[in-house]
Amino acid sequence: MSRTTITLWACPLAIALVMGVAVHLAWWLSLQGGHVEACNPYWDGCTSISRAARHGLGNHLFRLLMLPCAVLVAIHWWLASRWLEARGMPSRTLAVLGLACALALGVYATFLGTEGVAYGFLRRYGVTVFFGCGFLAQLVFLRRWRSGAMTGMALRQWQAMAAICVAMLLLGVGNVLGDALLQDRARQDRLENALEWQLGLLLAAWYVVQAWCWRHERLHLSFEAS
Repeated sequence: MSRTTITLWACPLAIALVMGVAVHLAWWLSLQGGHVEACNPYWDGCTSISRAARHGLGNHLFRLLMLPCAVLVAIHWWLASRWLEARGMPSRTLAVLGLACALALGVYATFLGTEGVAYGFLRRYGVTVFFGCGFLAQLVFLRRWRSGAMTGMALRQWQAMAAICVAMLLLGVGNVLGDALLQDRARQDRLENALEWQLGLLLAAWYVVQAWCWRHERLHLSFEAS
């Protein structure tokens, strides 16, 4: 029997990297194929993430990367719930939200690029539940973690993750205000697209800070392997 050790911080870091590579690679391939116009999507909002990853080779690579990423998301939130439990702050809700988030991402990636009303509904359901349950999981995680004593590096890490959540919430508020105040539908779409790209960037940043936190604590998972 041999003991295998896996560093936990690699999981959230892998999620951030895979998300970033999948989205930007799909956008670049769609740009090269003439499926989307050339612009800075984070600022101009010329295309949504879904549209950028909906065509040709970009769509296939996006799904190839995001489906395993959905598995990593489920594993990450299960590990996060166990991490809190080890600190005396159990939260079963966290694992449930994480599983819902992962399943929604899998549904979204699976049906992206398909046609039809039913498929369109599944895509919209997937991306909405993914962001919604993911954001709630982050809030639950931060709330449970903050219930314990916190100083030094841990406090700074918590503050960084909380600041990212606040920024994500403000983007959501900005999207609602944009829909209410802008009369031009084209401008509404461009604003929504830009905010979607920015939201995705913040989401990846949250996982990076999570990886930083776990790496600082030198956390690892050990198990016996035959």
